[in-house]
Order: sequence, then structure tokens, then C-alpha cells
Amino acid sequence: MSPHKSRARDRYEPVDGLLLLDKPAGMTSNQALQRVRRLLAARKAGHTGSLDPAATGMLPLCFGEATKVCGFLLDADKTYRVTARLGEATDTGDATGQLVAERPVQALTAAEWREILAGFVGESRQIPPMYSALKKDGKRLYELARQGQTVERAPRRIRIDAIDLLEAAGKRLVLRVRCSKGTYIRTLVEDIAEAAGTVAHTARLHRESVGDFDAVDMQGMASVEAQAAASRSALRAGLLPADRALSGLAAVTLTAADIAGFRQGRQIELDDGHETGLVRVYGPNAEFVGVGELAGGRALSPRRVFGNAVVI
Repeated sequence: MSPHKSRARDRYEPVDGLLLLDKPAGMTSNQALQRVRRLLAARKAGHTGSLDPAATGMLPLCFGEATKVCGFLLDADKTYRVTARLGEATDTGDATGQLVAERPVQALTAAEWREILAGFVGESRQIPPMYSALKKDGKRLYELARQGQTVERAPRRIRIDAIDLLEAAGKRLVLRVRCSKGTYIRTLVEDIAEAAGTVAHTARLHRESVGDFDAVDMQGMASVEAQAAASRSALRAGLLPADRALSGLAAVTLTAADIAGFRQGRQIELDDGHETGLVRVYGPNAEFVGVGELAGGRALSPRRVFGNAVVI
């Protein structure tokens, strides 16, 4: 390794915690992650649930020990505010693409729109768009799409919990969508438009929440940059603890002796009265030590083990 690369790596330090970024438009999720990582000088970093470059909103960034919760956040439900442009379809399904079709837009009442939207609530199978990061034979679908290719995509099971009509005026349709992971909002917009007898594309997309996180804890990139310029240590101190990402899980507190066994990967036997499934695990001093899985309400097996501290 060259001295230059060694010095660059030495500038990064162990930093643990979560930051909920309000990702700006025009930036990929990885570009946003790397910018914040440099501001924190964090050695290890990851993000959960990519947003399209044109989209804005909540992008949970995980640093250090908190990267161990990335997989749990990937599975979390999401909420989006989407603005659709009716009557105009693009090849990408959003405003960055080329216009490929136009159709008249019927004048529908709010009640008629709500009836159409209700038909999309529940479980269904959705065909992913060609302009997506999914892979086919080792290549990203969007790479194939840019070459003019269209390949068969297997439908994926998704769940729509609610679609709220916020506005319907002329060619403008604004919705709030609460859905499962893996839901492509651009495809949903196109399917809704088809049910209404027209075409559409996603003009704006903003993710409002991921799992139990909501907008109140989000920070814009300009705010993060200003905090880093004023005090990097204060920015680090303001990171959220990793267990905030797991607040939907039940909590179990272990003795010091059981914590030692848990960290060594041993199964811990608990008293009766616990529910089966994933749980947050804490030590006697309320320190978060990891995620375990309970079988039969008693046998606790380690699934993710954390260090003694979660936030620096």
C-alpha cells in the first residue's frame, strides 16, 4: 500500500451510529453516503434501501457497529409522497426519461380516484421496471434498458398498506403510499394510470419514512455539512443509536453472565413468558448488545452481536 493511501485511510476513525439523511435530488444513494462518511471521517459505512437519483427523502445511513442493522432496515416498510404527471409516459417511468406515449386524461372525481386506488391496496405481484438496479445474467437492468433491450422480469410479491389521495387536479395526481420493501412506486403509478384509462410517469418522489423512523429525525445535506464544519465531534455525538432502528422488536434484558455467553455465540435459556421471534437484547445496565432470536419463548440465540458501545 502506498504511503498516500495509508495516510488517507488513517484519517478515518471508528464512528458508530445512524444518520437519517434527507437525500437531495440529483445524487445517488452511494454518493450521498460517501459524502456524509467523509464529513464524519467514519471508517465503516453503509446505507439501507437505495433511492433513485431523482428521488428525495429518507435515506438511513449506518456507520460502524450500526451497519449491523442495515439488513433489518432493508426489510422495513416505507412511506412515500409521490406526484404523478398524468397523460404522459416516459421510458424510465420518471421525469428523467424520454416521452414515449401520450393519452387523454379523464376528469375523475375524488371519489372515483379513491375507488381506483383501493384496488391496489393489499398483496399483489409487481413486475419490476427495466430501469432498475436489479440484475439479469450479471447485468443491471438499467444497463440493458439503455442499450434498447427489454428482458423478461419475474413478478415480485409486494404489499400496499394504504394509498391516500392528497390532490387530483388536471394532469397532477399526488398520493401518499405506505408499502412493503421492494415496491416500485414508478410502476405503481403507471398501473394506477392504466386503471384510470391513461398513462403517467412519476414527476416527484419523496420518501417520508422507513420503518419506525419518521421525518422529524431527518437532516438535510446542507445541515450535515454545516454541523461538520462547526464541529465534527458534535455531529458524531448527534448520531442515533443503532437500536433505534429496531424499536419495533420486543426487548429482553440479560444478566452480566448471560451477556458474556450471548457475545460468545451461545444459546441462552430464559424464563417463560417471552414471544417467539427476533428481539433486542440489553445488558443489566441497559446497554444494547445485539439482536437475538427466541424459539419457543425461551431459547435465545444470537443473530447480531454488538460491541460495548453503539455511539461515539
